[in-house]
Amino acid sequence: MKNATFRQLRVFSEVARHLSFARAAEALHLTPPAVTMQIKELEAHVGLPLFDRQGRTVSLSTAGEYMLVHARKILATLKDAEDTAARLQKLEVGVLTIGMVSTAKYFLPHLLAEFRREHQGIDIRLAVGNREQLVQMLQAGEVDIAIMGRPPKELATRAEPFAAQPHVFVGPVDHPLARGGRVPAQALRGVGFIVRERGSGTRAALEKFLQGAHLELQVVMEMASNETIKQAVMAGMGISFLSLHTLGLELDNDLLALIEVEGAPVVRGWNVVHTLSKLLSPAAEAFRYFVLERGESYLAQQFARHWRLR
Repeated sequence: MKNATFRQLRVFSEVARHLSFARAAEALHLTPPAVTMQIKELEAHVGLPLFDRQGRTVSLSTAGEYMLVHARKILATLKDAEDTAARLQKLEVGVLTIGMVSTAKYFLPHLLAEFRREHQGIDIRLAVGNREQLVQMLQAGEVDIAIMGRPPKELATRAEPFAAQPHVFVGPVDHPLARGGRVPAQALRGVGFIVRERGSGTRAALEKFLQGAHLELQVVMEMASNETIKQAVMAGMGISFLSLHTLGLELDNDLLALIEVEGAPVVRGWNVVHTLSKLLSPAAEAFRYFVLERGESYLAQQFARHWRLR
């Protein structure tokens, strides 16, 4: 239980209140898959199922009933602490350096704009790279805090998930696989892919998916830019596998088509990460708290319409 988060306890308490994942998601302004992900992570920490699910009926398990008592006590104590902190003046000035994987650039600047309006004394610097590069930045102390998908195992870090990150297969609008509804993974056999570079978390997720389906990745082209990949897919040079959070404009304007593959979307998590050896400044703590509180609801509002594939 020591790795459980307050967010997970909040989601658990809300699902227990409504005995419905969908209604809890509405109350929290999240997507149902995001709620499900938080509950699964909490159940993994507890080591026992917290809910009994039979069809659409949800009820608390015996373990869930006991855990709810403690969860509500913890959340009440946290609320008291938050109220106390709100009465104290906090020094939030100086430079905050945030590292992010390139995929995060499609949503993080919007969150930063809102954060900056509330914390005008903080000067923000952004560092962008793929997963491997970001791990190196964290290790070298070049960034205070990072936004990334798969957290590093190479370093002693604190990684806190704040949102679900679905990855989908995408092709040109006239691609045969985009016409006939959901297709089996074997339909991808022999299909050419335009992929991210090695070291990218997106590339690793694709390779893991295909390996699980006993398929070999057929690389047509390798690129380090999501934007260039999308343009190549539009041109009919192949299909790709990308984070849904990179595809808002293209899907809304029918420039690309989702390919519904069995077993997809592949849902990974967005994490806010910092090394345990680095003492966070008040500015970094403020940003961490902001992302954990606001990040998931923002992404849900922007991309929930595309979760129909679930």
